[in-house]
Amino acid sequence: MTVLHKRIVVKGGRNWIGLDRSGFVSFSDTMGRRKLPDLYRAPFPLYTVKVHSETGLVITAGGGGASKTGIKNGVHFLGLEWVGGQHSATLLHSHDTDTRATMNLALGGDVIAAGQDGTCSLMRFKQSPKKDGRKAAASGAGGDGEQKAPRRRGGHRRAEGGGGEEETRDETPQMSVETVGEVCSDLSPSDPLQKCVRFSADLSLLLTGGADGHVRVWEYPAMKEKLDFKAHDGEIEDLDISPDKKVVTVGRDFACCVWSNDQLVVGLSWHDNMPHIADKMYRYQACRFAKVEDQADALRLYTVQIPHKRDRRPPPCYLTKWDGRNFLPLLTKPCGTEVISCLAVSDSGTFLGLGTVTGSVSIYITFSLQSLYYIQEAHGIVVTDLAFLPDSPKGRGILGNNEAALLSVAVDSRCKMHVLPHRRWFPVWLLLLLCALVVVCVVLFLQNTFPGFI
Repeated sequence: MTVLHKRIVVKGGRNWIGLDRSGFVSFSDTMGRRKLPDLYRAPFPLYTVKVHSETGLVITAGGGGASKTGIKNGVHFLGLEWVGGQHSATLLHSHDTDTRATMNLALGGDVIAAGQDGTCSLMRFKQSPKKDGRKAAASGAGGDGEQKAPRRRGGHRRAEGGGGEEETRDETPQMSVETVGEVCSDLSPSDPLQKCVRFSADLSLLLTGGADGHVRVWEYPAMKEKLDFKAHDGEIEDLDISPDKKVVTVGRDFACCVWSNDQLVVGLSWHDNMPHIADKMYRYQACRFAKVEDQADALRLYTVQIPHKRDRRPPPCYLTKWDGRNFLPLLTKPCGTEVISCLAVSDSGTFLGLGTVTGSVSIYITFSLQSLYYIQEAHGIVVTDLAFLPDSPKGRGILGNNEAALLSVAVDSRCKMHVLPHRRWFPVWLLLLLCALVVVCVVLFLQNTFPGFI
C-alpha cells in the first residue's frame, strides 16, 4: 500500500450565469484561460476517473502500457475531502496493474470493470475501517538516545511517565484490491482494445465496446456472455444503456444506433433540420443517458458531434438533446470549435461536462444547453475522462458550498477539480418588469424632449 502524507489543495470556481427551468436567472463572471491548480498528479498518464458514490473515493487509472519506458501502470484510490472551504485529495492506495494500462473503467458497487488492452478485468476493492494501532519506542538514558516513531496521517504522539515512551496511532484507511474475473472484450486481429464499458443501472448486465466494432453483453456477476453483435464498421467510440435496457452505441462510421438486445431499433440523425450540414461532415463522439430533474418518468439522451475533418477555420462541435423514450431530437446547440474528447452527466441530470483534445473543460446546463463554466486549456493535452461528484450523502458531504463539482483527468497525469458555486437567483418576472419600466421611461423622455413624438 502506498500512502501520500502530503495534501494537495485546490480552490476552484467563480460565480456564473444561467437560466434554469425554475424561471430564475443567476449572474456571474465569465471564465477563460487561467491557471487551475492540480488536485492530484499521478506518476503516469491518466485515462479514466470515477467517483464511488458510497464512500466518495476517487478512482483514477492509466499508465504507460506494455512499452518498456519505465512508466508504471496502476489504479489509484484518492480520498477526497472538503476542508476549510477547499477540496483536498490524498492518495490512499496504489494498485499495480503490471504491464497493462487501464484505459476505461466502470463502477458496479465495490467492483471495478477495467478495460486493459483487449480484456475487461474485474477488480473488487475494499476499504477497511481505520486501525487504532499503537507502537511504543523506548527512550535512551537522559533522552539523548531517544527514538521517535514516525508520525502518521491522523496520528499523534503522547508522552507517558515523564516522556519515557512515545506512541504513534495509525489511522490510515486500509485498502485491498483483488482480481475477481476477466473476460475477452475485443477480438481485433491486431492491437485489440476495449474502448468503453458500462454497467446497467440494476447491475444485472455489463456491456463492453471494442475496436472490432462489436458490443458484448455479459450477465453480471456470473460474467456469462449473453450477446455479441456487430454494431459498427470500425471502432466503437462510446456506448450507454438506459434504465429500460435500451443500448445506444456511437461508432467511427458516422452512426449512432439504438438497440434492443441485438436488434437495431433506430439510427439517429441529428442534422435533419440543418441543411447546411452535409452527410459525413460530422461524426458522433459520445453519448449519455440522463434523468430529468423533477420528472420521474422522463429520460434524456445527450450526444456530441465533432467534425470529421479539420479545416483551417474549424467548424463548431454540437451538443444534441434527445427524448430518451422515442429518440426524437429536442435541441441542438454549438459548443465551441475545440474538438470534444469526452462527455459526462451529473446524477441529477442537470449538468453536462465536456473535455476537449486541447485540454479545455466546460460545464453546460442540460435544460438549455447553455455554457455555465469554461476553463481554456485546464490541462496541457487531451482531456481523457470526466466525472461529477455523485448525488449521494457522501458526495454531497464533500461537495461543500457548491452546486456541482466535476473532476477531469488527462494524459498530462493531472487530476483537476472544477466547481460551480450555488447560484444567486434573480426572478425573471422582476427582470421583465424592470425592462418594461425602462421602456416607459424612454418613451416619456422622448415625449418630453420632442413634443408630439407619439
